[in-house]
Amino acid sequence: MTTDTRSSREESIALHFRKSRETLDAAIGDETMRKAMMDIADVMIKSLHAGNKLLVAGNGGSAADAQHIAGEFLSRLNFDRNPLPAVALTTDTSVLTAIGNDYGFDLVFERQLRGLGRAGDVFLAISTSGRSPNILAALRAARGLGVTTIGFTGDADSPMVAVCDLCLRAPSGSTPLIQQIHIVAAHAICAVVEQALFGST
Repeated sequence: MTTDTRSSREESIALHFRKSRETLDAAIGDETMRKAMMDIADVMIKSLHAGNKLLVAGNGGSAADAQHIAGEFLSRLNFDRNPLPAVALTTDTSVLTAIGNDYGFDLVFERQLRGLGRAGDVFLAISTSGRSPNILAALRAARGLGVTTIGFTGDADSPMVAVCDLCLRAPSGSTPLIQQIHIVAAHAICAVVEQALFGST
């Protein structure tokens, strides 16, 4: 490897970190996003306090985020407390492949929503583009059941916003940067919910 090649790669890494920092700074200064996060936390607090549950779904990296977020609620984030009912709809390969095979991939989350969702629950749908057909189908099903719909997406105009009761829009059009904002926001929201329901120790 030449020195020029290594230098180019190092610059690529540094550029990603700079873009990440710029996007985080934009999110910190985004009043609309901060309000969305507080509203989302309030909805989750009310729902979970009433004995309802959180359902989470996404595709690809957002599927991993769905599992990550559900784990923070069900296990713990900052301190020991009782588990909060949270289910990632991305984890059961038998369910995903059965629905995908029998009904099509567009319905892999919609079928689960209709089977597991109940009025008063919260559905957190994650789509960086805001256009994923299986996410949109699940959001529509959730609304029909009386499940509160929350979206995590990017700053592009998308049909997802119209089918969400609340929507957090990361200030970026880059999928990796949007995903970074999503997980930071999810941690902040979970921390607010945890504190509100259990208090710190």
